[in-house]
Amino acid sequence: MTKLAELEKRIDRALERIAHAAATMRAAQPAPAASGGDSSENRAQLESERARNADLTERLEMLRQRHDGAVTTLERRLARLMEQLDLQSLEMLRLKKANTKLIEANRQLREGNEAQVIEPSAINRSLVAELEALRAERAAELAEMEDVLAELKPLLSSEESHA
Repeated sequence: MTKLAELEKRIDRALERIAHAAATMRAAQPAPAASGGDSSENRAQLESERARNADLTERLEMLRQRHDGAVTTLERRLARLMEQLDLQSLEMLRLKKANTKLIEANRQLREGNEAQVIEPSAINRSLVAELEALRAERAAELAEMEDVLAELKPLLSSEESHA
C-alpha cells in the first residue's frame, strides 16, 4: 500500500509540473504577429504534454481503483477475522466457566470424601460439570478448526483455479 501511495504522489507531482510547464508556455507564447513556425512548434509540444497528462491521469485513476479494491478486500478480511475472534472469545469464556464449575464440584467431592460423607447430588454435580467442560472444550476446538478452514478455503480455491 505504501508503494501505491508513493506512486500516487509521484504522479501528482508530475501532473503539477506539467500544468506549471503548460502555464509557463502559454505565458511565454509570442504574440500572434510572431513567426508561424515557432507557434506551431509550441502547439505540438503543448499537445504532446496534454497527451502525456491524459495518459498519467488515466494511470493514476487505474492505480486509485486498484488501491480502493485492495482496501475493500482488506476491510472484508478484517471484519471476518473480528467475527472469528469474537466467536473464539465466547467459546473461551464458556470453557473457563465450565472449568470453574468442575473445580468447585471436585472440591466438594474431596471434602465429602475426607468427611467420609459422599452425597449423590455432589457426584451428579461433578459429572454434569465435567460434561459441560468437555462440551465447551469441543466447541472451542470446533471454532478453531472453522478458523483454520476459513483461512485454507481461499488458498484451495486459488490452487484449483491455477490447475
